[in-house]
Amino acid sequence: MEYVEAKNKFIQTWGSLGSQWGINKTMAQIHALLMVSAEVLSMEDIMEELHISRGNASMNLRALIDWGIVYKEYKPGERREYFAAEGNLDELARKIAKERSKREIKPTIRVLKEVSDIATEDHQQAAHFKAKTAELYDFVSRADNMLEKITAQKENWITKTIFKLMS
Repeated sequence: MEYVEAKNKFIQTWGSLGSQWGINKTMAQIHALLMVSAEVLSMEDIMEELHISRGNASMNLRALIDWGIVYKEYKPGERREYFAAEGNLDELARKIAKERSKREIKPTIRVLKEVSDIATEDHQQAAHFKAKTAELYDFVSRADNMLEKITAQKENWITKTIFKLMS
């Protein structure tokens, strides 16, 4: 497989994965392009490479910057802004985990807490509902707490152990 074909296949696959992670395909494709680029890229470079509009590129770059996984860079003497992806994969994983927790897990915890605080009124179905949602609330809260502890560590023995077990 040639370089260009391999690069395009990676960008397309990363884009598809991104949509499964809860971000849009173009946002993930921009991230993939920046991750594998040897040099920083301008918005125009990104637009040309991915065949996307300026508005689409701008909106998704802003979102990636908000996630903390893409950075603006400037070249002396140039007016253009350039962009680079987080290069450290451990840091990238930590930032994505934190952002997903903020956007997905924390709101779920709030809803589970709210719905598990219902009055059961001696109603068997309500009591079962309350018990199950309270159980889910406890489980998701513990999982989120563990995720926060893992992501708070820069050099984490838990993360290293998990990666060793996976290899």
